[in-house]
Amino acid sequence: MPISTSCLTRACTGAALATLASLALAQQAAAPAQPAAAAPALRTERALSLPLANQIAAATVAACAANGHAVTATVVDRAGTVRAVQRADNAGPHTVAAAERKAFTSASAKAPTLAMMENAQKNPGAANLVNIPGFLLLGGGVPIKAGNEVIGAVGVGGAPGGHLDDQCANAGLEAVKAQLGA
Repeated sequence: MPISTSCLTRACTGAALATLASLALAQQAAAPAQPAAAAPALRTERALSLPLANQIAAATVAACAANGHAVTATVVDRAGTVRAVQRADNAGPHTVAAAERKAFTSASAKAPTLAMMENAQKNPGAANLVNIPGFLLLGGGVPIKAGNEVIGAVGVGGAPGGHLDDQCANAGLEAVKAQLGA
C-alpha cells in the first residue's frame, strides 16, 4: 500500500507506520538466516621473522659444528617457503636440497621427519608418503612451534645419519626456545 503524502490525519499516519513495520518484518523474514556464531572471515597467525629464522639456522649449524659435522640448515615458514638457509664450510652440495626437503616435509606434515620415517617403515599404508612431491622421509626435519601452533620447520642435512641431523635441529630450536614462547 503506497503511503500518500496527502494523508495528514492521525489514522492515515498510524496506518502508514503499520504498513512500514509490516514491510520491515517481511523483509527480515525473507533474509537468509545468519549462523549464531559465524566464523571470522580473517584469522590471525603467528609467523617467523627473518631475524628469528636466521637465528634458528645459525644455532642449528653451530650445534652440528660443535659435534664435528658440516651441515646445511634450512628454515621454512608454515607453508614450507624458505625463510633462511645456512651452509657450513665444507658441507656437501647435496645438503642444501636435503635440508630444504626435510624442512618442507616437517612443516607440511606438522611432524618430525624422523618419526614419519619410522612410521613409514613400520606401516605399509604410510610407505606411500615418499611419493609426495618434495617430501623426504629422513631424520632431520623438526617443526617449529609457538606454543602448540606449528609456525614453520627447520631441516638439517649433512651429519652422518638422520638421527644426528635431528639432534642438531632440536639443539637449534632449544637455543631460541624463549623467543618462541615454548
